[in-house]
Amino acid sequence: MYEFIRTGELTGYIDCPAKIGVYLPGGSEAWLIDAGSDKDAGKKVLKTAEQNGWSVKGIINTHSHADHSGGNRVIQDRTGCAVLASKTEAAFINNPILEPAYLFGAFPPKELRHKFLLAQESKCEELTALNLPQGLKIIPLEGHFFSMIGLLAPDGTAFIADSVASAETLEKYRLSFLYDVEAYLDTLTRLENIEAKLFVPSHAAPVADVRELTEINRRSVLENAETIENLCQGEIIENILKQLFDAFSLTLNFEQYALVGSTLRSYLAWLSDKGRVEARIEDNRLLWYRL
Repeated sequence: MYEFIRTGELTGYIDCPAKIGVYLPGGSEAWLIDAGSDKDAGKKVLKTAEQNGWSVKGIINTHSHADHSGGNRVIQDRTGCAVLASKTEAAFINNPILEPAYLFGAFPPKELRHKFLLAQESKCEELTALNLPQGLKIIPLEGHFFSMIGLLAPDGTAFIADSVASAETLEKYRLSFLYDVEAYLDTLTRLENIEAKLFVPSHAAPVADVRELTEINRRSVLENAETIENLCQGEIIENILKQLFDAFSLTLNFEQYALVGSTLRSYLAWLSDKGRVEARIEDNRLLWYRL
C-alpha cells in the first residue's frame, strides 16, 4: 500500500484506497493528483515522495470529497505546496463542513462530522489556465460531484477520479454516489471519446480501454433509475429509501442514510425532469408517483 506505480514517462500513481496520481514534469518536481483520505494518508504520501526523491510542488484535487482531499492539510503544512481545484470544489475544500452539510441538508449531526465526510481544511485556490501545470489538460467530469475534473498528461495517462467504479464495487454497493445523473451520463460518453494510452480511475484498476467500465456504470445508473421509478407508488422518500436497501440487501446506517439518501434525491430529480415521475403534496406529505 502507498507504493508508487509508474504509468508513463511523466506519470504514475500511489496505490491506496483512492489512487493518488503523480505528475512529474521534470527533475524532482512532483504534482499530486488528490492527496488521500486523512492526516495518516498524507503522511504516507510524504514518505513515498521522500523515498522517490520528489519535491511536492502542488496538489490538484479532482474534487472535494474527503477521501481525496483529507491529506491536503498535512502535505501543505509540511511542504508549503499549492492546493488547486475547480471553483466549486475549492469552496468545499476551503470550507469542508459544506460536504456533510450538503449531504444532510442542514447543519450535520455529529454522526456525519467525521474524517470520512469532513476533511481538515486546507488553503485551496481555483484551478485556472494560468496555474495549471504545463502539459496537463483538464477533463470535465461532472456528475459524481459538482465540478469534478480529471487530468490528461502529455504521456497519454488520464487520471479520471471517481467517474467510473469497478464492477465489483457496483455489485456490492449498487447505488454509487451521484450528484447530477444527467451530467454523469454525459461524462461517461465524454470519457469514451478521450484519446489516452491509460485511464486511471480512483477506485478501479487502470485500463487501456475505458469503454467496458463506462458501459458497466451506464447500465448500473439506468437500472437504478428504473428500480427507483418503479418504487414511486405514492411513497415518501423515506419509504423508497427503505425499499431500496431491502431490495439490494444493504444495511442502513447514518452515513449511508446521508449518502444514499442524497443519491436517491438526485435520481428523483432526474426522473422528474425526464417526465417519468412526479412529486405531489398530499395531506402535508411530499409523495412520489410514477407517470
